[in-house]
Amino acid sequence: MTQRRLASLPGTVGSLLREAWKVYWTLLKVMVPALLIVKALEMLGMTELLGHWLAPLMAPLGLPEPLSLVWAATLLTNIYTGLVIFFEVTRDAPLTVAQVTVLGALMAVGHSLPIEGAVARMAGVPWWMTVLLRVGGAWLLGWLLHLSYAWGGWLQHANHVVWQPSAQESTLAAWLQGQAATLATIFVVIFALMSLLRLLHWLGVERLIHKLLYPLLRLLGIGPAGANITVIGITLGLTFGAGLLLREARSGRLAPRDILLTLCFLGLCHSLIEDTLLIMLLGADLSGLLWARLGFALVVIALLARLPWLKRAQLPAWLFAERALPDARPHTGG
Repeated sequence: MTQRRLASLPGTVGSLLREAWKVYWTLLKVMVPALLIVKALEMLGMTELLGHWLAPLMAPLGLPEPLSLVWAATLLTNIYTGLVIFFEVTRDAPLTVAQVTVLGALMAVGHSLPIEGAVARMAGVPWWMTVLLRVGGAWLLGWLLHLSYAWGGWLQHANHVVWQPSAQESTLAAWLQGQAATLATIFVVIFALMSLLRLLHWLGVERLIHKLLYPLLRLLGIGPAGANITVIGITLGLTFGAGLLLREARSGRLAPRDILLTLCFLGLCHSLIEDTLLIMLLGADLSGLLWARLGFALVVIALLARLPWLKRAQLPAWLFAERALPDARPHTGG
């Protein structure tokens, strides 16, 4: 029995490599153009312009206007860039832990919008919904945190950063090298994830995950088939979760409603480990970055799932992006 399994191992690895490459290639076709466009916009000063547009939204959150540049950089690029801008903007601007936590919530929910929005669009979530959830949701969560911290007098002491990044090269060559390393890492992670899913299925752990998550998924209106994708997206990030979701959508195992709700949930609450730890380096409190973000996502998606047009067997076409996967589109009969 053992010899038979060992003999089939090369075929299994080859199958996983081919499957991982298909998912990776699909992501590459979205991510590489998005990365180039974002870099061009950044070189043209789009970060500063976006920061100017976002500045009026800072005061209701109890934040100074210069911090809009931090959120703009995070929205356009990623959290790492936001960290660097944060230390540049706040050198002589004392902040409270509450203010940094509110800013951290903005960054945790609203970041890497061009790339992650493009991946979500390929799976069927239109841009308008991504922007509304990620930007509007981030601001609403930040506002609720600001009100609660101010009302309770919590976290009003001076903030102290835990770590400060060292200066990095800003040359185009350094940027290209960094992006190439990131893209290569994504393939390794996708292959590892697909191998882990295959192992969990073989061991029967996948069924246990479904049973444990079923009450939560039922509350959110997501079918049990979305359990693995939800776990991966929550722990590792939207890109990996959506990448595997693309495969599930093609296979027909996920209904359009499950695809939409899963991606909306992951848009608000993903990468709870890496993103949370990164933003905590700024001095932000765990209450806003983890618990409030998770609770906020659960409430929003539970409410979204109960909207009349999401209860229908055939979802309206305007909910889906034009270039969505065929399996992710609502069926119109025939």
